[in-house]
Amino acid sequence: MIQIAAGTKVYLACQPVDMRRGFDGLSAEVVNRMNADPYSGHLFLFRGKRGDYLKALYWDGTGLCLFAKRLEQGKFVWRSLVDGVLQMSAAQLALLVEGMDWRRTLMPERPPKPTMA
Repeated sequence: MIQIAAGTKVYLACQPVDMRRGFDGLSAEVVNRMNADPYSGHLFLFRGKRGDYLKALYWDGTGLCLFAKRLEQGKFVWRSLVDGVLQMSAAQLALLVEGMDWRRTLMPERPPKPTMA
């Protein structure tokens, strides 16, 4: 399980990328395809063409981290292949990494701020 700090945004590249890419290649994908800064402290998630492999790129403040996971059976549940980037929650990321269907989970609405009566 990947633990990410509160406030960290998770971005999923909707198009498959070449999974042979490492730090520099995926950083270039973040800049060119996602129009984002790989050193922003947010997590960027990439999928392979077959759907059973993912990589995550993350700047932790001291260096880039590259995480990878390949399922031995089955495939990860992905959104349909479209151009662009999808933002997901940390809970959805946890479900995706576990191989579960994360697409049907919705964030509950935030309760209103309490007021002094």
